[in-house]
Amino acid sequence: MSKELRYIVRLYGTGLDGTKKVPYALSDIRGIGINLAHVIARNAKVDPDDRLGDLTDAELRKIEDVLRNTSVYGIPVQMLNRRRDPRTGEDHHLLGPDLELEGKEDIELMKEIRSWRGVRHSLGLRVRGQKTRTTGRKGKAIGVSKKQREAATAP
Repeated sequence: MSKELRYIVRLYGTGLDGTKKVPYALSDIRGIGINLAHVIARNAKVDPDDRLGDLTDAELRKIEDVLRNTSVYGIPVQMLNRRRDPRTGEDHHLLGPDLELEGKEDIELMKEIRSWRGVRHSLGLRVRGQKTRTTGRKGKAIGVSKKQREAATAP
């Protein structure tokens, strides 16, 4: 009995390429890198060399369960992207649009409390200590002026 390969697999709100191997397909979900994808496949008891489109529905549900409950499956804390959350103090992993939303909320919090980084964000300047004298300029060139070409007059 031959099983058909699903070319697009919907997992955690993202359409994934079913022809890729499991870890590489999982890394297409925003918030999952290749190393975390290997750990997820191992914890879900899925062979990393299998194609994502060949997995059964039960195996896909198991992968989603590991994605939702990272602490239950013993994924190391250093692999999570939201450690010591400022609001709750817990370690958890964010995926997809939740990751972008939390980043924007963090920036808004920095702006509200007027931290150095928040001030830099609000002014549209570099935040991570880069030089700003010559790079990162926006708009018109500064310090350089072009001479107007004189119209060539006929003799």
